[in-house]
Amino acid sequence: MNCFGRIFKVSIFGESHGDKVGIVIDGCPSGLSLSEENFLEDLKRRKPGRKGTTLRVEEDRPFIKSGVFNGKATGAPILILFENKDVDSSDYERNRYTPRPGHADFTAWKKYCGFNDYRGGGHFSGRLTLGLVAAGVIAKKLIRPIRVEAQLVEAGGVDDFERAIEKAVKTGDSIGGIIECRIKDVPCGLGEPFFDSFESCLSHGIFSIPGIKGIEFGAGFGCAGMRGSTYNDQLLGLNGKTKTNNSGGINGGITNGNEVCFRVAVKPTSSIARVQNTVDLRTGRHAEISSKGRHDICIALRVPVIVEAVTAMVVADFMLIDQKLLRVLDE
Repeated sequence: MNCFGRIFKVSIFGESHGDKVGIVIDGCPSGLSLSEENFLEDLKRRKPGRKGTTLRVEEDRPFIKSGVFNGKATGAPILILFENKDVDSSDYERNRYTPRPGHADFTAWKKYCGFNDYRGGGHFSGRLTLGLVAAGVIAKKLIRPIRVEAQLVEAGGVDDFERAIEKAVKTGDSIGGIIECRIKDVPCGLGEPFFDSFESCLSHGIFSIPGIKGIEFGAGFGCAGMRGSTYNDQLLGLNGKTKTNNSGGINGGITNGNEVCFRVAVKPTSSIARVQNTVDLRTGRHAEISSKGRHDICIALRVPVIVEAVTAMVVADFMLIDQKLLRVLDE
């Protein structure tokens, strides 16, 4: 449900317009150096600011409430909280009974019999990814020297992000994007087939990020049109390195010693200024909706650091399962 991981385990909580959002990280080995300052760089990467992002500006200061003593992880669960202060629920009050097409408004209303928090998407909001970024900071420290790097490579179907965003702004619309992520210096042997293969667990985590609608590894869907003689990655030595990397660094659900490479598709933001057709939840009759709140034109702009975070969490979990992180030494 709201928990993920087996040894490095996270539990996420909160709502977009509630008092706080946050995360509990369990399974972090004792001795890891941690302070609030460690989180600021990645949290800043997630913050809005550039054109195409929301005008909602939160401080996003992490409050570490447990699991850290004298600057070191104690081995107990780590609780991190973030306050919600820049909240304006007026647009959501007006549209309470007219769900946004493409959003979780309708499914949440159905599943929870109307008791869901509809303000800002409630528990389904991208605001909750703050906790994922925080957990990712800890995971990144744990898995060093492994590095996880993600970047936006396409927005609105093109690589000229600014132009695509400008066009969407002028038309009152939104755009999606594609993010590429690479895991560098990952060891061979991570992954537990059958159902806990590396791709399975990573995909599970990635799809928890709001707005993610697709994932592919290595050559991805392109492999369906390739021949084996072209697709197969020829081994160069006992370290697992290969001449090509069409498999994306994974064979049989196990990392093979090459760089793990995957791409994810981020859908266009559901909240747009243009008029859309929907239904009135009270009557079932046709209704129209246009969003006048503070929304991202392209949520993909802020997703790379979240993809990095979830990826690092999965790697840390596998390394702990495989006993490659028996004890964390101080840097």
